[in-house]
Amino acid sequence: MPAYVISEVEVLDEQLADRYRTLAEASIRLYGGRYIIRGAMPEAAEGTWTSSRRLVVVEFPDRERARQWYTSPEYEEALQLRETALERRLLFVDGLPEELL
Repeated sequence: MPAYVISEVEVLDEQLADRYRTLAEASIRLYGGRYIIRGAMPEAAEGTWTSSRRLVVVEFPDRERARQWYTSPEYEEALQLRETALERRLLFVDGLPEELL
């Protein structure tokens, strides 16, 4: 069953964020992930959304693969950059099994 990594992101340093994106994308691909949404500025139909925050959704084959990516040596440099480039909330969530789609 697919799993999703959902990020709510605020860019703190645009240059560092560009480097982060490059490194993160390469590592995501290595672990079978693909972007579904990247850097979108959501429109809140209900509740509130801070206009400076962006949304990113990455799909992986399963949650285990998403965890492997997050703790991988390939993602490590990007993760270190993230500390000064971005403020974010990061979630792992399972998608629906194929038979329910």
